[in-house]
Parts: sequence; structure tokens; C-alpha cells
Amino acid sequence: MKQFNRYFSVFFLSVLLLSFLGCASTPKQEGTGEYVDDAVITTKVKAAIFNEPTLKSTEINVETFKGVVQLSGFVSSQADINKAVSLARSVKGVVAVKNDMRLK
Repeated sequence: MKQFNRYFSVFFLSVLLLSFLGCASTPKQEGTGEYVDDAVITTKVKAAIFNEPTLKSTEINVETFKGVVQLSGFVSSQADINKAVSLARSVKGVVAVKNDMRLK
């Protein structure tokens, strides 16, 4: 019985350790917490762009990876690009903004 408890404890600790390692982040992959944080940042940036009447939010794509927001899509003017970048930078949690937007 003692040996069974020892094996069970080792097995349980091994599974627990592997589950923690599975949630850890790497330079090319987000951890679970970072993924959730990035989803929140993406939503806030999209909302800020949507609430700006001069921007067409359907033309601007927003992606976030480890706090870095990437804006892409086609817009009508340089002023629209500047406004979208400015709005993205103003969102709490944004580390940097990568601008890949193009003029139509």
C-alpha cells in the first residue's frame, strides 16, 4: 500500500508539472494568460477603432501577440492610418504597434 501511494504521488506530481509547462510561454508561443491578455487588448483596440466615426472599422484588421498590436488592411488616407495607430497606442496594455496598413 505504501508503494502504491508513492507511485500515485509521483504520477500526480509529474502530471501537475507537465500541465504547468504546457501553459508556459516561449518566444514564439504565448502562454494561456498571455493569450487571454492579448485577446482583451485586441478587443479594446477594435472597440476604439469602431467608436471613431472617421474610421471604417471593417477595413482594419487587428491582431495582438505578447502586447504588440499589428494593424493591417486598406484605408483611404494617411490621416486614417495615423488615427488608427494613435488609438491603438492609447489602449492600456499595448507594448508597441506595428503598422501594416496600406492606402487604397
